[in-house]
Amino acid sequence: MAGASGISWVTRAARRIGSSRVLGLALLVAILTIRVLDPVPVQSLRFAAFDWFQQIKPRPSAPAPVAIVDLDDASIEEFGQWPWPRDRIAEMVDRIAADGAAAIAFDVIFSEPDRLSPARLAEGRRDQIPPDMVDALSRLPDNDRLLAAAMARTRVVAGQTSVRLAGDRVVRSPLREVPHAILGEDPGPFLQKYPRLLQNLPVIEDAAKGHGVFSTRPDPDGIYRRAPLVMQVEDRLRLGLAPELLRVATGGDAFAVRTNAAGIEGVVVAGQQVSTAGDGTVWPYLTPSDPNRYVSAADVLNGDMPRGRLAGHLVFVGTSAIGLEDFRPTPLGVSMAGVEIHAQILENILAGTMLERPNTAVAVELVITLLIGLVIIGFVPAVRASFVVMLALVIVAGYAAASWYAFDTKRQLLDPVFPILSAILTFMLMATLNYIREERMRRHIRSAFGQYVSPDLVDQLAEHQDALRLGGERRELTLLFSDVRGFTTIAESYRDDPEGLTQLMNRFLTALSNAILDERGTIDKFMGDAVMAFWNAPITIDAHPHAACRAALNMIGSVAAINAERKREDGEETIPIDVGIGLSTGPCTVGNMGSDMRFDYTALGDTVNLASRLEGLSKSYGLRIILSETVHDTVKGDFAMLELDQVAVKGKSLPVVIFGLFGDKTLLETAEWSEVSKANTAMRIAYETQDWDGVEARAQDLSKAGEAAGLDLGAYADLYRRRAAEFRAAPPPAGWDGVFIATEK
Repeated sequence: MAGASGISWVTRAARRIGSSRVLGLALLVAILTIRVLDPVPVQSLRFAAFDWFQQIKPRPSAPAPVAIVDLDDASIEEFGQWPWPRDRIAEMVDRIAADGAAAIAFDVIFSEPDRLSPARLAEGRRDQIPPDMVDALSRLPDNDRLLAAAMARTRVVAGQTSVRLAGDRVVRSPLREVPHAILGEDPGPFLQKYPRLLQNLPVIEDAAKGHGVFSTRPDPDGIYRRAPLVMQVEDRLRLGLAPELLRVATGGDAFAVRTNAAGIEGVVVAGQQVSTAGDGTVWPYLTPSDPNRYVSAADVLNGDMPRGRLAGHLVFVGTSAIGLEDFRPTPLGVSMAGVEIHAQILENILAGTMLERPNTAVAVELVITLLIGLVIIGFVPAVRASFVVMLALVIVAGYAAASWYAFDTKRQLLDPVFPILSAILTFMLMATLNYIREERMRRHIRSAFGQYVSPDLVDQLAEHQDALRLGGERRELTLLFSDVRGFTTIAESYRDDPEGLTQLMNRFLTALSNAILDERGTIDKFMGDAVMAFWNAPITIDAHPHAACRAALNMIGSVAAINAERKREDGEETIPIDVGIGLSTGPCTVGNMGSDMRFDYTALGDTVNLASRLEGLSKSYGLRIILSETVHDTVKGDFAMLELDQVAVKGKSLPVVIFGLFGDKTLLETAEWSEVSKANTAMRIAYETQDWDGVEARAQDLSKAGEAAGLDLGAYADLYRRRAAEFRAAPPPAGWDGVFIATEK
């Protein structure tokens, strides 16, 4: 029975939603699942779109203090095949430093001893050269030490490369620590990981001021779009070559990795945060290869380089020689020397032009895909085919334009392909199902009515679309109205600063909204400086009067905090914001109200009107929160409240008992509150028994008791003093029942 009941419920739900929408939702779930799994074809389409963006609008070339000393074909031709003797590289380092370079990074590695060092050369030819020459060569300086000494005289970053397999050949020397800090979660689970590094000779590693990894991984299609700014090697963090060069050039301070629950948020290096993807990679915004970045190594060694060419520059040493095969396919559709990619990464960091693919991008795209799909699923079965086509064009073109706009103006990479393809697939399914459904409906209508009405009327019935129906339901709600007292005066104080008034109101309404939403209330509308909210719809809340009371107290607390902040910001002359709040509980009609063309989800009924009237009375009684009797009776024992009066509010013939809300149970249980309650009861009894002298005396007691409890009850007590004085001068008529007639809203 239970199984049959479950099947029946599913069937009824499917009928209410519509079978076409159910199928559309199933397709949407499948599409979202595919995106979460992100297979290679989906990645390839996304990457192709990002490449297309860069090809349409590559990064504009701009002067930057970044240069490449290039081991180019001309250098190889002049000085011989690579690798060169290390003493020649040492000479090149000295010449680069002498020209004023800020720091140098090597996009090459020196993992083996120099075979052309004099001692090694002599050892290898011991049987071929005289012994005295062997001794002379052995006493000459070692080339590796010459290079290390040259590195030690300036700021040099030694390049390192990853070894992806632990069993690969590596130089087993201690991994030098690069100082760093972690801001947030442990970045380890998110970073690209390498079990080993291929390092330079220990003497070179020790001489270098920094150590950067120049390894990058291509995407599945072989194109180098991303580079790790930070990675994990042997459970330690390492910077890529470009950020490590910047770190060393600016003094060698520690870098920091900032994380959140979704992954890496950014890397802080040289005092600036560079945003990254969740795995610590960046998407450099590339320019076409620029010869102005390059200086031939031959020109450096021969002294043909213009003096000061490298002054103040961050210099990469690498190769563009064809025979050394250090070229990488790029998003621009052409290959580029690996060292130039590193140089462009550094240019992006310095200029703040890095493309952004934050760790929340996938979640954003999933939400966009979901929303587009829901819009399509919701609208297509309910509108005409012409509107469907227009809606499809608007969604596809609008999202494509938004994706391009994000790239063009914000340098943000928002996948334009998958959401659009998802929209097209969903459109195709829903349009097909729509066509099948309408054809079935037309056949049914012609069959049912063809014998009784004219063919023209049958055709009209066949083309008819169900109208959007308006309506609501009857529920018990707790209503809240709030309004700012003296808003005109506040607005006048901002007459020369309308933007300041807008900022103030946004700040104020945000605080009130947060107080309501934190208690699961529904904000019905904003009316200038006023707010209408209610509880128990559309979400059912069992203790909704309690939630509304807590929200009202939090609203008053938030306003007090804003006033204190404004006083600190603007001085003592700041006009404080004062808020009045009215609360009532009772039956209402809640739902979509309005016209066929435009409607709102709102509440109607006498309870709504009463809450509005109570808010208006709050100023008359000098209090901030006034409750109806229904609210009081529900929450009594949990909040500090006082009975204020019996009032016939404007628009109602029967009187209502109103109460003031002053605090929660913490205040209710204090001895000071007990005295306040006793004084208020005594004043109210004196008033109802027409003991005008007693009213004035008890009002005085109430003011003092309020001060002891930290409450301002002066205006409320003064109200009863004035009434007592008026009634003493003109006594109320016979049969007076103590009801106050409110003549204002």
